Amino acid sequence: MSAPATSDVLVIGGGLAGIVTALECLRNGQSVTLVDRDRPERFGGLALWAFGGMALVGTPLQARKKIPDNPEIAYRDWLRFGELDPRDHWSLAWARHYVERSRADVHDWLLDEGLKFLPAVNWVERGRFGEGNSVPRYHIVWGTARELARRMIQLLHESDSGGRLTLLHEHRVTALLHSAGRVSGALAVNERDSRETHLEAANVVLATGGLNGSHDQARANWPRHRPRPKTMLNGAHPFADGRLQRFVANELDGRIVNAGEMWNYAAGFSHPFPHFEGHGLSAVPCKSALWLDHRGRRIGPEPLVTGFDTHWLCRRVAEQEKPWTWHLLNRRIALKEFAISGAEHNHSIREKRFPAFLAELLLGNKRLYEQMQRECDEFLVDDTLGGLAGKMNQLTRSHDIDPALLEATVDDFDANFAHRDALQNDDQIRRILHARQWGPDRLRTCRPAPLKKKGAGPFIAVRMQLVTRKSLGGLRTDLESRVLDASGEAIPGLYCVGEAAGFGGGGANGKRSLEGTFLPGCILTAQAAARSIRSGG
Repeated sequence: MSAPATSDVLVIGGGLAGIVTALECLRNGQSVTLVDRDRPERFGGLALWAFGGMALVGTPLQARKKIPDNPEIAYRDWLRFGELDPRDHWSLAWARHYVERSRADVHDWLLDEGLKFLPAVNWVERGRFGEGNSVPRYHIVWGTARELARRMIQLLHESDSGGRLTLLHEHRVTALLHSAGRVSGALAVNERDSRETHLEAANVVLATGGLNGSHDQARANWPRHRPRPKTMLNGAHPFADGRLQRFVANELDGRIVNAGEMWNYAAGFSHPFPHFEGHGLSAVPCKSALWLDHRGRRIGPEPLVTGFDTHWLCRRVAEQEKPWTWHLLNRRIALKEFAISGAEHNHSIREKRFPAFLAELLLGNKRLYEQMQRECDEFLVDDTLGGLAGKMNQLTRSHDIDPALLEATVDDFDANFAHRDALQNDDQIRRILHARQWGPDRLRTCRPAPLKKKGAGPFIAVRMQLVTRKSLGGLRTDLESRVLDASGEAIPGLYCVGEAAGFGGGGANGKRSLEGTFLPGCILTAQAAARSIRSGG
């Protein structure tokens, strides 16, 4: 065992929440040890790969777009959509804190730190019946979350005056040290040589992410009354397994709440070059694509359309007989609408190439379309529906898709366009037309047209599966990010931030997120922990 390392603050976890906590503590004059299980080049966690969308309330950009928003409107939307338990005091308190402070403590703070946002506000998670975001709030970091993570890491190093920062990469924390009722550090194992190190600190901050990077944990905590697919892809961090949260619950009388609430995505497919076993990418489902079951029948009676209620989409997909569904579209739709969530496949935004970004918006993303054809076995293309049906069956090694049924499914939809627009009577078309009323959605959503529209081919089928992403539950914390025990008292010396704390309180989002609440939730909980540590807890 190596000699103990001592610091004022020990931060466990190298994602955004842990980095912001360490940064703010360094700025407060404290010494910090940050221990992360991953390799140095992956320092930053999922933020390195995330798209960078943020739900922000009452921003100048909203004002310029004449979007009437304020904390009261946002709080109403938040509670209604998230279905928060009115008895859940701390989750409600964090929801209130978020809507009141996201403008000053996230938007303005990031601008002051040198980051920028795209000059548009997107409208996501509107709710199937208008119960979600009543106004657009989704702001996108210019450069994606990778730029955010890299900037925070840069600031972290710039704030390290006098060698007050110790970074331990490829170290796995196996236990928290505690005595006389106070947490006093942790025991870490060097993953390269298996040596153990005692990390001593007056304040310990858990920033370890959620639990559903582990399929075993996702399945163990899945609500029994909800359908669960037989197989899922992993879009979370594979080290996010909830192990330290369970240690706190078992050894320190902490409380994990809302463990079964998760923010997953209904349209994932296997990463062509996986970073780990079962790695899945989350598609941004094309609004104009037909969402089909494993036999090629349109899922209904209410068609599945993205942008309204992701939680509901996941439940509908999980109810299907097979764990995969199909998106059926054509090249015209793919060029304008097909996208993949995250930094990796949004090159023009990630690299901050605005002319290229504009060209993709106006002319279509031909680069991504061709990349998927080359790299993705689940992205199938054919000039005829009969030929496409054969490729779909070949991929699944089945005879599930009847070419005649697939043809009939398309013909039934296309019949909506046989007469005047006034005679269209399809809920997917209605939702598309509604979405296109908002400018940014209009740029990314095709005008409704037949799938067999002349010149729109070839046809495309993409096999989709549910992909895990974020835990919405976590350790119970107060507004200072202090971990609370079963009696509601703060456990001395222990803090929890980001996803490990359910983004504040143990479950600030409830059952649904207004989308884009995760990165700001990491920042807000980290800032709260640093303030509390500075003031002595």
